[in-house]
Amino acid sequence: MSYTNILSQFSNGITVITINRPSKLNALNKDTIQELHDALDEANNDNDTKVIVITGSGEKAFVAGADISEFADFNIEEGGKLAAQGQALLFDFVENLSTPVIAAVNGFALGGGLELAMACHFRVASTNAKMGLPEVSLGVIPGYGGTQRLPQLVGKGRAMEMVMTAGMIDANQALSYGLVNHVVSQEELLPLCEKIAGKIMRNSSVAISEAIRAINANYEDGINGFDVEIESFGNCFGTEDFKEGTTAFLEKRKADFPGA
Repeated sequence: MSYTNILSQFSNGITVITINRPSKLNALNKDTIQELHDALDEANNDNDTKVIVITGSGEKAFVAGADISEFADFNIEEGGKLAAQGQALLFDFVENLSTPVIAAVNGFALGGGLELAMACHFRVASTNAKMGLPEVSLGVIPGYGGTQRLPQLVGKGRAMEMVMTAGMIDANQALSYGLVNHVVSQEELLPLCEKIAGKIMRNSSVAISEAIRAINANYEDGINGFDVEIESFGNCFGTEDFKEGTTAFLEKRKADFPGA
């Protein structure tokens, strides 16, 4: 597929999706959200893609926020619809993909940008990254899952402070909060993501997709995560990957999973 606002490149089992609106600091507008959905869907359905990395173009911004000009004159109904559609189309969609998604946060990740990073399965940041949810300074609140995912990652008190102050934290503070997993230089960012992806790709992609499903279940209202884990655990026993993994272990050799 061809895109206007993003780039999608595949190599060695990894699809790197780059938000490419440098003049707007990679801000998310309606078209970019749709293109991200389409590129993620395409990569997720590609059997050769084992890991997806999302990053921003340039060295200034991952995503500096949403494109405010698109919704500055919205009313209550339109605002609610904007949040509902965005969450379904991109943010919840990313979180529930069966293919692992790593956010390579290469600069500012503000508002919708931080919300996109938090929807990914985990995050790696460059040393110049700055993160925050500044929406209350505009008279609105985070609407793409920020009020839900930030407390899950950093705790209620820190999330309350970050949202209420509309302030930014730097990469090292994000690391201490548990918001990101690693902090490296700008030059090392994508290579580290690729290194982590390589470790992921040595394992069963079928089992990983079940693990994503089970881990996410813990954060869904009305869902018993333990029950989902039991079901997903059982599902693994019916797969060729399980047969190969256990046989390889007993034969004291490296497992050769399909497509690995």
